[in-house]
Amino acid sequence: MGVKKIMAKVLGRAASWNELPFGTAIVAAAGASERMEGEDKIFADLAGLPVLGWSLKELQACPNVHEIVIVTREGSIVPAADLCAELEITKATKIVCGGEDRLDSVLIGVNEASRNAEYIAVHDGARPLVSQEIIVDAFRKAYKLTAAAPAVPVNDTIKVGENGFVSQTPERSKLFAVQTPQVFKADILKAALHNAKAKGIAVTDDCGAVEAIGVRPALSVGSFENIKITRPPDLKFAEAILEARYEK
Repeated sequence: MGVKKIMAKVLGRAASWNELPFGTAIVAAAGASERMEGEDKIFADLAGLPVLGWSLKELQACPNVHEIVIVTREGSIVPAADLCAELEITKATKIVCGGEDRLDSVLIGVNEASRNAEYIAVHDGARPLVSQEIIVDAFRKAYKLTAAAPAVPVNDTIKVGENGFVSQTPERSKLFAVQTPQVFKADILKAALHNAKAKGIAVTDDCGAVEAIGVRPALSVGSFENIKITRPPDLKFAEAILEARYEK
């Protein structure tokens, strides 16, 4: 199926604007793409569109998202703006330069969010296969429970290693792989990120920051298809998933 037909299906699922709380989506796209063999993964071609374009289209189509703030590297600001114009991403209000690490970049994006934002979603720009179901369920859970993150159960047995040996085997039934978008009440996320920054808390995702201030995020609907593009082979997997998804 051609990219134009796929995009038509994505936009065809867009719901009308309603009285939902004002939601801002921060798209984190400032990573160095160190494992992509010299290619900037957010602009890598995926079935005829840059990787970043797929997630922007889904966020544009979602009624829970009222504005999009893209946080990227300085050299990617103009290409990202051109992509938004080409794909008619009208909700993209700002494209800003990220910081030294993910925490800094997300904090920059959050500070650029509209004052009207009641809920903020943070999404990895390198997760192009996010679906409406995933985005909407994360927002709905956050409306009720303050914070939510998509997750899927871990299939493999996980071992904790220390000095080259297994030191612990966590109970697999309690382990989940957490994805994005992670959605939070705006004031909670802002407080959590500032706290993590001030105390030098190392966090690998935004849930970690809110957990540090005593908030327990709910687990929302995730998908094994919602993969993160990290290495070149991931693009082939993602393209196969897209072809199967939109041929239905």
